[in-house]
Amino acid sequence: MKIAPTVNAHCKKCNTHTPHKVKVTTSKIKPGRTLAWGSLKHARKLAGYHGKVKGKAKVKKQGIRNRVMLECTVCHKKHERVISGRMTKKVELNK
Repeated sequence: MKIAPTVNAHCKKCNTHTPHKVKVTTSKIKPGRTLAWGSLKHARKLAGYHGKVKGKAKVKKQGIRNRVMLECTVCHKKHERVISGRMTKKVELNK
């Protein structure tokens, strides 16, 4: 899927339609925080004398969303837009 390097879109800060620079940011789910309460509790359980602690359930993997970062050329405010729900073809800039 090809996208133009500049797109005319609505900017919430300017409250007008202005040209926006496009940057492809296809992101995956990031790992959890290591100092979160659940992670620390899990680590404590693994450290002691007991049976195995149940891990994460196996789930069907979903596709990644095609995300695009739009930057306003007037006020330089950035916001994200999802181009097509679940990825079929990766977004690339049309040059």
